[in-house]
Amino acid sequence: MAPRQPDARRSRLPRLRHWRDWQSLAYLVALPALAAWQWVHGFQVVLYALMLFLTLGIGVIHHNHVHLRMWRGRRMNRLTDFWITLLQGHPTFVFWPAHVANHHRHRHGPKDAARTYRFGGDTNHLWGYLLHPFQAVWVLMPLFFGWLARLHRHHRGAWRYCMAQYALWLVSWTVLLAIDWRKALLFVIVPQLHGLHWLLATNYLQHAHADGRKTPRKASSQEAPRDTAGSQLNYARNFEGLVNPLLFNIGLHTAHHENPHAHWSELTHLHRTRYRAQVAPALNEGGLVPYMVRVFVLGTVWPRFRSRSLMPPDSPIS
Repeated sequence: MAPRQPDARRSRLPRLRHWRDWQSLAYLVALPALAAWQWVHGFQVVLYALMLFLTLGIGVIHHNHVHLRMWRGRRMNRLTDFWITLLQGHPTFVFWPAHVANHHRHRHGPKDAARTYRFGGDTNHLWGYLLHPFQAVWVLMPLFFGWLARLHRHHRGAWRYCMAQYALWLVSWTVLLAIDWRKALLFVIVPQLHGLHWLLATNYLQHAHADGRKTPRKASSQEAPRDTAGSQLNYARNFEGLVNPLLFNIGLHTAHHENPHAHWSELTHLHRTRYRAQVAPALNEGGLVPYMVRVFVLGTVWPRFRSRSLMPPDSPIS
């Protein structure tokens, strides 16, 4: 008797790479559902606050989807690209030139276009945090245009894919504004801009006052913890609080940089067993909110609450 062949239809069903991405799918569905509910039934404070929080999650999902595609099939991955574009209000391709080809390549070093110490010196304060998204957009835009120009010359199919994302985003805004511009602003565009702010400002939270002197080498899993005063892993700050299970371990930034293709669910183990002891203790923070209150609010008045730069005093900052 011939062995039973697997159902061909079943093999074509969408399959996630990792079961933990059901959390990602929940966020991708919940955000537009909350927006649609309030569009029909009116503004509700609790639902709107939850929606603003979910915009942070969508940005992290986008980040994770770029590093490790969520689905095993190309079609679902591309559909997810377009869905994230609609939810974020900007094309998903921008993570490639700005994040992968720039930030992950140079790791807050002198060639990182959006390095935090590029803008007015090596700072870590409230004003620097608020300004950083605008400064980052200004220097990252040329990377986007250069990326698109190279795609247009050498990879027309990929260029058309990027242009389709732009078209979808602009059409979505046009249609929603035409239906009801007030509701479109309140329930769609303002939340998208809120998510974009956090997407860009996170770079400041994770790297301001870290050591960006040189591109660090990849740490071996067999290495014993080194002297953290001179560690080449001191280019990023880690947050170990509740931000991680809610926002896909985005706070464990060193482990992510050193293992960019690892699934986000693996970063907790990597951080605890491989990297936590190898970075300066000042770069391992607890919760994100307590950190921001201490450094950006209390530190404005009392110097003892401010962070200290790990860049040496004689380092050229430009």
